[in-house]
Amino acid sequence: MVTTRAPDTGSGPAATPNSDASPSSRFADLGRWVAPLVSFIAILALWQVTVVVFRLPRFILPPPLDVLIAFGTNLPTLLRDSLVTLRETVLGFFLSIVVAVPLAVVIAASAPLRNGLYPLLLLGQSVPKQAIAPLLLLWIGYGEMPKVVLAFLTAFFPIVVNTAIGLQMTPPEMHDLGRLLSASRWRVFFKVTFPSAMPYFFAGLKVAISLAVVGAVIGEFIGADQGLGQRIVVASGNQRTELAFASIMMLSLLGIVLFGLVALAEKLLCPWYNKA
Repeated sequence: MVTTRAPDTGSGPAATPNSDASPSSRFADLGRWVAPLVSFIAILALWQVTVVVFRLPRFILPPPLDVLIAFGTNLPTLLRDSLVTLRETVLGFFLSIVVAVPLAVVIAASAPLRNGLYPLLLLGQSVPKQAIAPLLLLWIGYGEMPKVVLAFLTAFFPIVVNTAIGLQMTPPEMHDLGRLLSASRWRVFFKVTFPSAMPYFFAGLKVAISLAVVGAVIGEFIGADQGLGQRIVVASGNQRTELAFASIMMLSLLGIVLFGLVALAEKLLCPWYNKA
C-alpha cells in the first residue's frame, strides 16, 4: 500500500527571520542611554574622589553635591539667565543660516568665487573670537547685539563649509537626469541638489548650534549684566564656585537641548537619509 504525505497547509507557526534581531536592537537602543549615564556617574565619582583625596577647598573645587544644591537653590535665577543666553544664541544661529546658505550656494556654483572666498573664510575663522569681543563692544555698545554678532561669527563657518561641500557632492547623473527631463536649473537645484546636500547642511548646523552658545557666552564674559556667562563671572569673582559650576551645568543642558532640537529637525526634514 502506497501512503502519501499530506501537503503542508502552512498552519504551523510562521517563520520570523527578524525575531532574533529585535532583542539586539532593543539592547542597542538601551545602550545608547545607559552608556552616557554610566559615564556621567563615573565622572561624578572621580570628581568626588579627587575632592576628598586631595582635600581641595570648596572655593577651588566644590563637591558634586554642593553643585547640585546650588543648582536647585538658584534654579529661578539660572532659568532667567538661560533665557537671555538662549535668545542671543538663537538669534545669532539663525542669522548665520541666513548669511551662510546663500554664500555656500555661490561658492559651490563658481570655482573662481570659491577660490577667492575660501581664504577669506579661513582667515576669519582663524581669528579668536575673544579678540573680537572687546572691539564689538566698542563698535556696537553694551547691549544684546554684540553677543548676537559673536554667536553669528562662531556659527557661520561650519554652516557655509558643510553646505558648500554638500552642494558639490550631488551625483552627476542626477543633474544629467534633470537635463534629460528638460528641468530648469533652479528646479534641479531645489528638487535634486539641495535635498542631496541636506545631510551636510544639518551636520554643519549641529556643530554651529554648539558654537553659537560658546559665542554668546564669550560676549557675556566681556561685558553683560545678565546671562549665564555673566553669572559665571560674578560667581567666580565672589568665590561662589558651586554657583559657577551650577551655571556651567545649566549652560551644558542648554547646549544639549538645542543640539537635540537640530537633530530632531534633521530627522523630520530628511526622512530619506538613513544614518548608518
